[in-house]
Amino acid sequence: MVQQSLSPLKNYDMQAHILAFGAHPDDVELSCSGTLINEIRQGKTVAIVDLTEGELGTRGTVATRYEEAAAAASIMGVSCRENLKMKDGFFENNEAHQRAVISVIRKYRPSIVLANAPQDRHPDHGRAAQLIEQCCFLAGLSKIITKDASGNPQPRWRPAYVFHYIQDRYIEPDFAVDISDSFETKMRSIQAYGTQFHDPENQSGEPQTYISAPHFLEGITARAHLMGKKIGVAYAEGFLSTKKLGINSFDAFIQNET
Repeated sequence: MVQQSLSPLKNYDMQAHILAFGAHPDDVELSCSGTLINEIRQGKTVAIVDLTEGELGTRGTVATRYEEAAAAASIMGVSCRENLKMKDGFFENNEAHQRAVISVIRKYRPSIVLANAPQDRHPDHGRAAQLIEQCCFLAGLSKIITKDASGNPQPRWRPAYVFHYIQDRYIEPDFAVDISDSFETKMRSIQAYGTQFHDPENQSGEPQTYISAPHFLEGITARAHLMGKKIGVAYAEGFLSTKKLGINSFDAFIQNET
């Protein structure tokens, strides 16, 4: 698979603390950008990899998707973003696509991978979730050989955690992240996709779609508020984990007296 950077790579072999995958450009912004913004503000390095160019989207073009994805990445503050150019709607969980995903996992060597929802309205989302989770395991097998941009073999790497974000369909989360302080920036990153979402003046003249209706973005806000209510904050994002999370003390839960 051909890889294309949407924002300049400062270091091709840079390590990212968090690697967020999306089946389409805008998946990450809609579902987990608040969490990424939080982590970036705390000094973490974050990279985004989009599997497809979103070429089957009714509104906009591949070219505008690249422009919008780059703008959204800038708003979030991610270190780099690239696109694997798999076929929107038709990519498969097969060896060729697995090797492409394994290669970027080994390239960025993340501790945490964020992936699409295991099941959702769009069939690409569930298929991407399975592909990414399997590749996180396979990337740790030394007998699977992949090469970097210079043709050198990549060392094996297995992320410590894979978390699935929640998308269109509601899924009860295993945990939620407080995004109250980053919510406004999250919404600006979503609105960077000007051709995809609600345009009150409809300057593009393109047909209305499920995600361009006014209530769609209202639903994003309502979902974040619902998640926030579950943990006693204004806004939150929910995640699923197939691996049981553990702690080594109750320190994070103990309030200090003032």
